[in-house]
Amino acid sequence: MLQHEIDEAKEQILTISAVNPKKCMVCGKCSATCPNYDAMEYHPHQFVQMVENGQIEQLLSSESLYACLSCFACLERCPRQVEPAKLIEAVRMVVERKRGPHHLEAEKVPEMLDKDLPQQAIVSAFRKYRK
Repeated sequence: MLQHEIDEAKEQILTISAVNPKKCMVCGKCSATCPNYDAMEYHPHQFVQMVENGQIEQLLSSESLYACLSCFACLERCPRQVEPAKLIEAVRMVVERKRGPHHLEAEKVPEMLDKDLPQQAIVSAFRKYRK
């Protein structure tokens, strides 16, 4: 990515999330409380620092975007109310917007369903994979 594209993506992420990553003091409490910590390439506090430092390209291609459970446990533990989950969600939205609209179409959902899949997972998938 070119520098202006990185800057543009960072600005989009900050606008979508409304989070100020400069407030982060890198205490790691958000990562310590993350229930999916082991499945993430970049942990919540690292996401915050990477956005702040302009390391957007790595985040846009990271599988950690989809490992985040959006449980917001990190928000509860942050002493400075940085809200890492909102940043992760914003990065995910930037990636999905670049892919284009409607990656998950309602007509195709029944063939992807598992009998043990909770309905909340379906709603969450539409939120994550639709523009």
